Amino acid sequence: MKTIGTYILHFLIVSLVLLLIAIVFGISHHASLNYGTDSSANKVAGEGPFIFYSNSQLEANYIRGSRESGFSVEKQAYAPEQVIPATVTYNGDQSSFDFDIHPAITTPKAVYDDQQSILALSDLEGNFQAFRDFLITHQVISEELEWTFGQGHLVLVGDMVDRGSSTTQLLWLIYKLEQEARKAGGQLHYIIGNHEIKNLQGNFKSAADKYLPIAGIMGKTQADLFSNNSFIGRWLESKNVMEIINGTIFVHGGIDPQLMQFDWTVEDINEQVRAYYRQMYYPGLADKNTELLISTQSGPAWYRGYFKDKVNEEQFQATINKFGAKAVVVGHTLQFSVNSQFDGKLFAIDVKHPSDYSNSFPTKHSEGLLIENGIYYRLLDDGQKIPLS
Repeated sequence: MKTIGTYILHFLIVSLVLLLIAIVFGISHHASLNYGTDSSANKVAGEGPFIFYSNSQLEANYIRGSRESGFSVEKQAYAPEQVIPATVTYNGDQSSFDFDIHPAITTPKAVYDDQQSILALSDLEGNFQAFRDFLITHQVISEELEWTFGQGHLVLVGDMVDRGSSTTQLLWLIYKLEQEARKAGGQLHYIIGNHEIKNLQGNFKSAADKYLPIAGIMGKTQADLFSNNSFIGRWLESKNVMEIINGTIFVHGGIDPQLMQFDWTVEDINEQVRAYYRQMYYPGLADKNTELLISTQSGPAWYRGYFKDKVNEEQFQATINKFGAKAVVVGHTLQFSVNSQFDGKLFAIDVKHPSDYSNSFPTKHSEGLLIENGIYYRLLDDGQKIPLS
């Protein structure tokens, strides 16, 4: 009996050690465990609006009803130039916000120089509440979700979509704030990331499961939600993959040094990449030069070379010199915290934001980057503002 007890003890000790090693390894590789998921994450009633172009009109769709009573789609048609009043509901706390949808869509500029403050976030991945609460904390918006950042720049560095269960709510809040910022003399910049490109191409492998039945209830496929026949799809495909704001480059993935051999402006890069937003990348579909821009390895929305020792100081400096910039801000590659690299000229801001409907271990906390009077600050979700050397 003593021998059996010894074996059991050894087994438990070894199992505990292996478990601790697995936990440490997982955390070091940014793994996390979600638990206690709220069932309202999968609620589809109240979702909308989904705006589609139909017979020279725009049609706003909202999903009503329930599984018990049956679902229906509330539809309202609008003339092509008519402003569309909209209401969005967030199931997490049953809050809602109203705004107007203006049918005209224009491609934004790629270069700005006004020396106003900049607040940047990336990779919210369909988490509305994390985005909303962070902006309220740092006084970009009010408790009523109205723009309060004046002439400042709010820069979203890609991957606002996929994974989370509040993609619809998050995208419409971004749209609402974009309109309000413009009226106040400020700007909301939505830089396209690789997950936006995936969605524009009909790739929803990373999307929350709820969006498949949402599309089905409306008699659509999931690809229709972001198609050229949808307002959101057209709005997203108008955005840039790279912008320079007050001397800082904002790009989701990064800039491969191979691109330095070409005399491309930031406008040239945006124009070429935008032409392939809806064309899934395969080698040989474009000329070799364009392939560097749309490749899932070297494209600005996909590149990870800064964090894989593929870029040295000299190459990085050549990149910012090429565009007359002083720094680069990227998302895409997960970090434990917002940080600076390459002697304070590269700022990596992709962190794991809290999930709207789940708890997690380790606990997730939103972070962002503030550029104010030429100084770069790490912003925490409790309101702290920490200078980055």
